[in-house]
Amino acid sequence: MAETHVLEKNLPHLVTALPGPNAKKLVEADDKVISPSYTRDYPLVAKRGRGAMIEDVDGNTFLDFAAGIAVVATGHCHPEVVAAIQKQAAELIHMSGTDFYYPSLVELAQRLAAIAPGKSPKRVYFGNSGAEAIEAAIKLAKYHTKRDKLIAFHGAFHGRTMGALSLTASRAVQRKGFGTLLSGVFHTPYPDTYRGTYGVRPDHASADCLSYLQNELFRRRVDPEEVAGIFIEPIQGEGGYLPAPPEFLQGLRKICTEHGIMMVADEVQSGMGRTGKWWAIDYAGVEPDIICTAKGIASGMPLSAMIARADVMDWTRGAHASTFGGNPVCIAASLATLDLLESKYIANAKRMGEYIMKRTADWSQRHKIVGEVRGRGLMIGIEFVRDQKTKEKAPDLRNRIVEEAFLKGLLVLGSGDTTLRLCPPLLIDEAQADFALKTLEGIISEIERVL
Repeated sequence: MAETHVLEKNLPHLVTALPGPNAKKLVEADDKVISPSYTRDYPLVAKRGRGAMIEDVDGNTFLDFAAGIAVVATGHCHPEVVAAIQKQAAELIHMSGTDFYYPSLVELAQRLAAIAPGKSPKRVYFGNSGAEAIEAAIKLAKYHTKRDKLIAFHGAFHGRTMGALSLTASRAVQRKGFGTLLSGVFHTPYPDTYRGTYGVRPDHASADCLSYLQNELFRRRVDPEEVAGIFIEPIQGEGGYLPAPPEFLQGLRKICTEHGIMMVADEVQSGMGRTGKWWAIDYAGVEPDIICTAKGIASGMPLSAMIARADVMDWTRGAHASTFGGNPVCIAASLATLDLLESKYIANAKRMGEYIMKRTADWSQRHKIVGEVRGRGLMIGIEFVRDQKTKEKAPDLRNRIVEEAFLKGLLVLGSGDTTLRLCPPLLIDEAQADFALKTLEGIISEIERVL
């Protein structure tokens, strides 16, 4: 019966109080042996998944609007992806593309190069995670430019390995206790069109941030001729699902070109069709020098790619490599994923994103704790505030909504200080979107009644 819930039911079905008895036992066992550094927002103990549905160890089924943190773009266990994994696992599991050749490595690189922004020839480096792609981009930017300084943005999340962590400026707890990080890294404001740069002039966010970069950072702290790369998320993931305006990305591209700086687009979370285009930066019509992707690239299998202009990827044999990067099984999953994204799911992400944005367009008028709903495609953030005029942040309210949604069978996650993120699999339908929005709006209304 539980299998039927997952395979044939597209909406949640709860059969126990949450967490259920089996989930409680697993959480207790987890507490004894798993790293305490992991963050868990609620006690979901997953057993199996299909499409946008997850079944837990007690037979409860949930609608997943988190998608494994924006990873399972084609849904959980898509049959075409599963078939590709099974076929490849029976033929060749590992050979290491850093030392040997195999056809699928070239095929996937060709396809990624073809969909990368811009018309210039591209080369591809494969890794296992988003952080690895960022580490590779750091090294390539420095190698190519022969410079050693880097710039990232306030609110940025680029990963937790030491180089990527040096660029990250999302939460202090992510950096606390790890000593000196990579030297020569500078941070600059990200254009927040809701709150504005330092809380002022939201309508001037792009101009203010570009001005700060040129007139403050470049004049007082770092000479642009020493900067190897500027790393930017076209939509900040952990920073609150904030989209950078097209004019900001276009202005940043001009600055990078003027000073010979590598523009590095971190599309680990926003790429692979999530925004209704292959890349979030496509909305600005900008070609970065380097683009990093992971998460949705292989529907849950560990794979990442750093795609760079061919003339930029000029490092020599042995300069950088990865034993497991570009694993044949992961590549098979990625090729199947790209087929599905290209044939229907990118278009569905655009359509369903527009549907959700239309359904939520008046939430800030009807709900006093909703500050703004923003995003592109199926990368949507709902920012919660205690007061709409002062825009006082309300992380406690956001966290309560996340927890209450779980108890009603909806899986969502927070982003930034006070934003709730909607990043479901790209195959969701209107009925699933309606359930998610109705559930969230009901929780919001209940909270507002007691405030």
